[in-house]
Amino acid sequence: MSQFFQIHSENPQARLIRQAVEVVRGGGVIVYPTDSGYAFGCLIGDKDALERIRAIRRLDDNHHFTLVCRDLSEIATYAKVENSIYRLLKAVTPGPYTFILPATREVPRRLQHPKRKTIGIRVPDNAFAQALLAELGEPMMSTTLILPGNTLPESDPYEIRQLLERQVDLIIDGGYGSQEVTTMVDLEGESPVVLREGLGDPTPFRV
Repeated sequence: MSQFFQIHSENPQARLIRQAVEVVRGGGVIVYPTDSGYAFGCLIGDKDALERIRAIRRLDDNHHFTLVCRDLSEIATYAKVENSIYRLLKAVTPGPYTFILPATREVPRRLQHPKRKTIGIRVPDNAFAQALLAELGEPMMSTTLILPGNTLPESDPYEIRQLLERQVDLIIDGGYGSQEVTTMVDLEGESPVVLREGLGDPTPFRV
């Protein structure tokens, strides 16, 4: 049975944040709120936790996992970012976007796209996610909580609990979430390419 925390959406309790970080550092898989839908999260490089998430979502090796970062200063460690791209990212983060960027050598191979050597990067505008990342002190590996057969993220924490309480280690109730996904933008090439329109305004990336 998973743990279930109810947190204040604007001022998340420090005690619960510390406990959530202990679960992540201990190899756990968590469900947590973001500025779009709910998401799965685990420690970078934790192969067992990664495979658990793959199994729950029935994902193949081509699925892009995302590194959820607290701010842009963390991004440069894991992704190659040109100055012009950095300025663009600075203008829209934190926010409901996922960016596809060339991965650096710091990114474990199993997190990269197997053919393109890219990584998804995200800086969420959510008080709990930001507090969790600050306490963790590093990005977290993540993917949207979309269950097999569905096209939208789960938004009801109590339904999530019923569905997943035997498959994850911690579910964080941050209230009802959005059922919209992030806007996904490929920044690998010379010009941005909007791969998916979601909650984030795609206008800044239209060329």
